[in-house]
Amino acid sequence: MARQLRLRLRRPAAHSRDEFVAGASNAQALAAVDAWPGWHGGCLALVGPQGVGKTHLARSWADSAKALVLDRAAPDIAAAAGRPVLLEDVDQGTPDEALFHLINLAQRPGGGLLLTARTAPAAWPTGLPDLRSRLNALLTTEIEPPDDVVLEGVLRKFFRERSIRPPEEVYAYLLRRISRSIPDAQEIVRKLDEAGDGELKPVSRVLARQILEDGEQNIDLFE
Repeated sequence: MARQLRLRLRRPAAHSRDEFVAGASNAQALAAVDAWPGWHGGCLALVGPQGVGKTHLARSWADSAKALVLDRAAPDIAAAAGRPVLLEDVDQGTPDEALFHLINLAQRPGGGLLLTARTAPAAWPTGLPDLRSRLNALLTTEIEPPDDVVLEGVLRKFFRERSIRPPEEVYAYLLRRISRSIPDAQEIVRKLDEAGDGELKPVSRVLARQILEDGEQNIDLFE
């Protein structure tokens, strides 16, 4: 008898505000972003390690504020005049002059600037003294690594995007064993989905244990 393949109806990843999982680890950042348009100087820097939800929160703000999303490596300054702007991963490299002008434009009527980065603005390198003083004064908020509430919420979101409804015990099992990382949570959901499809097994605590133990064995091979 031919193997029966399971049909997965995967939903596209969403950056809507309704899909953002709130908890203690991101409450301060959420409140700071929601204070728009009352940001001091019209600017806010949203910082935190990779994969904590900066892009999700920033993109949902951009949708709400009807902000222009600029290329950090070559931002269009002329297009930014008189409107809110989102610039992501600024610490990965943005021209000093462009960033200086964007910060100044943010203070004008209709303007605004949300910056995202992994490090605080005070740590961003610059050779412009005027930009240095503005970066040091920027209003800054941080998203911390996810707590259990957020991590469980994003696990549920990633399973939902793949149309998977695992038993409740799977969540408790994963929360005790995976790292405090949203990318890692997404990766374990992907592996569970693929393993379930490939072996025609339901996503369960047993399968989760198998995937995690296989991962630990593979790490041991390189130690």
